[in-house]
Amino acid sequence: MASRYPNQASSGHSNIIITTLEGVPGKEVVEHFGLVQGSTIRAKHVGRDIMAGFKNLIGGELKGYTELLQEARKEAVDRMIEQANFVGANAVVNVRFATSSVAQGAAELFAYGTAVKVR
Repeated sequence: MASRYPNQASSGHSNIIITTLEGVPGKEVVEHFGLVQGSTIRAKHVGRDIMAGFKNLIGGELKGYTELLQEARKEAVDRMIEQANFVGANAVVNVRFATSSVAQGAAELFAYGTAVKVR
């Protein structure tokens, strides 16, 4: 599934196609720029931890952590798009996410893909 991601970059406003597919349906890859990536490291929040503790007792979604992960994904993708803009790409294909623990209570969210030009 491809989506257009509006992004503010130093060169101005541009649209980048982001997809988890190996290509963009209906488009031809005409140039390959290589790996682009973005990451952010986030730490737990004491207030969220307290609320998560209560939710563990009664069950349900941990909305504070859901919001934290949504913010982290957006920031990582925005940084990946910034790199794609910098190299002159108009699409990023084969996008993936990874996470890793970097310290107790802190984790990195990493977004990466292949920057290409399509037409």
